[in-house]
Amino acid sequence: MTKPSLPDLLHAAVSAVGGTERPGQVAMAEAVAEAIDDNSHLLVQAGTGTGKSLGYLVPALAQGERVVVATATLALQRQLVERDLPRTVDALHPQLRRRPQFAMLKGRSNYLCLHRLHEGVPQDEEEGLFDPFEAAAPTSKLGQDLMRLRDWSDETETGDRDDLTPGVSDRAWAQVSVSSRECLGASKCAYGAECFAEAARERAKLADVVVTNHALLAIDAIEGAPVLPEHEVLIVDEAHELVSRVTGVATGELTPGQVNRAVRRSAKLVDEKVADQLQTAAEGFERVMELALPGRLEEIPEDLAYALMALRDAARAVITALGSTRDRSVQDEDAVRKQAMASVETVHGVAERITQGSEYDVVWYERHEPRGGAAYRHSGASLRVAPLTVSGLLREKLFTERSVVLASATLKLGGDFNGVGASLGLAPEGTTGDDLPVWKGIDVGSPFDYPRQGILYVAKHLSRPARDGDRGDMLDELTELMQAAGGRTLGLFSSMRAAQQAAEELRTRVPELPILLQGEDTLGELIKNFAADPKTCLFGTLSLWQGVDVPGPSCQLVVMDKIPFPRPDDPLMSARQKAVEEAGGNGFMAVAATHAALLMAQGAGRLVRATGDRGVVAVLDPRLATARYGSYLKASLPDFWYTTDRNQVRKSLAALDAASKAANA
Repeated sequence: MTKPSLPDLLHAAVSAVGGTERPGQVAMAEAVAEAIDDNSHLLVQAGTGTGKSLGYLVPALAQGERVVVATATLALQRQLVERDLPRTVDALHPQLRRRPQFAMLKGRSNYLCLHRLHEGVPQDEEEGLFDPFEAAAPTSKLGQDLMRLRDWSDETETGDRDDLTPGVSDRAWAQVSVSSRECLGASKCAYGAECFAEAARERAKLADVVVTNHALLAIDAIEGAPVLPEHEVLIVDEAHELVSRVTGVATGELTPGQVNRAVRRSAKLVDEKVADQLQTAAEGFERVMELALPGRLEEIPEDLAYALMALRDAARAVITALGSTRDRSVQDEDAVRKQAMASVETVHGVAERITQGSEYDVVWYERHEPRGGAAYRHSGASLRVAPLTVSGLLREKLFTERSVVLASATLKLGGDFNGVGASLGLAPEGTTGDDLPVWKGIDVGSPFDYPRQGILYVAKHLSRPARDGDRGDMLDELTELMQAAGGRTLGLFSSMRAAQQAAEELRTRVPELPILLQGEDTLGELIKNFAADPKTCLFGTLSLWQGVDVPGPSCQLVVMDKIPFPRPDDPLMSARQKAVEEAGGNGFMAVAATHAALLMAQGAGRLVRATGDRGVVAVLDPRLATARYGSYLKASLPDFWYTTDRNQVRKSLAALDAASKAANA
């Protein structure tokens, strides 16, 4: 039997999802198939509207080996598992003569734990266990959430938190879930045979395609204990997010609240002398943290070094004692012990990592705004440690065993893939060497006609933004642009404070245009309300730069208040910049400009989401037009028609507003 051709398979899949075949999608599918056949690696930039999920799913399903697809957002995971994969598998079945199986796999804490649900939570302050269902008032929000969870546990097939709608608070979910460290293990647990997390892992072992998230992919790579089943092909979608997700997983944190929790959880399970040693070490650590000033610690101060060594040694003594003592008087002792062990091991691990000191780690103090909750009851400071770079880790763990395809709408920065490639541990494209992964980058373009659909306007006449400076002229400009557009504005701000100030000011200046502000409702609700009313505007920060998909006339003006460089006092970014400079590179371009280019490309991508969309991306920062790095940033954005003429832009926005109103009249 002849092997079905890739164009035929793609055509069948696109028809099944009711889409239109795009030249970019065909080019992408062919490049993915080639990379899988050659066992090489591919970075593919596929603009919005290309249909990139089918561009990688079809060649991946056709080649017949096991595939892991890792995405950054829940929305895309759901789209793949609930829509794209079922339809594609059905469409390809007649030609492939087989029906590939697929499954979703997430970290353990995303699944309902039946042991926690039925036996209660090991409680820090009390003997034995605490039943949150009895303790929470049935009328309280927590009580209602817990009762819903108990009912849901009888009907859910997956136990996956994201299948519960509407959702519950993090606090409620924490009462019915466990981390992998707290889990008793299927063989020791009375509910092991019915465990949702174990069932998900079993389904993944049998599946041809496993859909997961970047965080679980990072855990799989870093922790050495495989969580994902063996696979021959890895596809990383939303790949521009990967480095920050892996960095997040590889970051350790210590707070006084967390250390005190470890003390409470272990105190009743070990003898008094060992418990007192940890208590004393915790008090010493808390005293040091009370005086902590935010910022990077290039050298570990003596008082902190002593406190961490005391903490490390005391935690090690507790871990040894926990492993060798039993106490039958403690109810459900295994669960209590496991939770205590998880807490103390985390404290030991981070204290030891910072004490050992690696030139590849960055250590800093961070201060938090005081807020409720046990973690912050003692002090608003935390001690953090993160890898200076994850590029070596990714090169070694991701690119050696399998073919890897990395896809995103924004991977090509400043005109090539080498910036993003370097952050992933890849040498410049075309470099050859014994241990160097072979890769290529391909930009399959976009179905949109950017020069005709969008304008990039830079407000060159404004004053340069100064840190914490007054930006009255920027607010004047924003007011006029929003009025010309008749609302329809997505405001992307470089800090939450800037977004709040702008919202406050503009609500008084243009009361006829409703302004929604991130944080005042859930992101989903805000986006829904923004899309529903063209006059409404939405202001916010980081998650809006990449999380908003509002095609049509409700979003015709995307405003960036300033170029989103990392803050100069960001300990990790400034350490990375310094390291590049010490190695003879340009730290500003490699770190700060790359960071800004990625965010700006994502932000500008919010404007044109469909072939009929028209609008303006306005950057209210003159440096994009005047600074030397401006051309690098502009080359990372869609190829919009470019202008610095403020009158032209106002006219264009007013014309779009009039046309949209006429169309809906």
